[in-house]
Amino acid sequence: MQSFFMPSKTEKYGRICLQLEQLLVKSNDPLARMASINAILYHKMQNFFWVGFYLLNQDRLIVGPYQGPVACMELAKNKGVCWHSVNTQETVIVPNVNKFPGHIACDSRSKSEIAVPLFNAKGQIAGVMDIDSNKPDFFDRTDADFLEKIVKLIY
Repeated sequence: MQSFFMPSKTEKYGRICLQLEQLLVKSNDPLARMASINAILYHKMQNFFWVGFYLLNQDRLIVGPYQGPVACMELAKNKGVCWHSVNTQETVIVPNVNKFPGHIACDSRSKSEIAVPLFNAKGQIAGVMDIDSNKPDFFDRTDADFLEKIVKLIY
């Protein structure tokens, strides 16, 4: 009988971080790095329904590189999970998006969400990495810790 080894979330992220560190040295362009990060996370992390970035552009949050279903092009000012992350400059974990005040529903299949602030090379807030899952209560501190590390690879 064949047995299958299921790596832990920590082991999976560890391998992804190594892969990204090797891949991202090939380009110093932040948008190219974002696109590559999205593709790897979207295809390697089970139940990541949408992976992408919203970037600050003249005090507006505009969709950047992403993987998944069509996204909201611009997020209403100071509403929702992404703006909360940008305004607090902290990672936000939302176990149930329907219970988050002012949640912006770009796709009703999204059940939980994590938003990680993105800082540019000068340390200024530049946007947010946003990941949705089609499973409720999917994200935890392990996701936050590794995604914060991954976002630092962009600039």
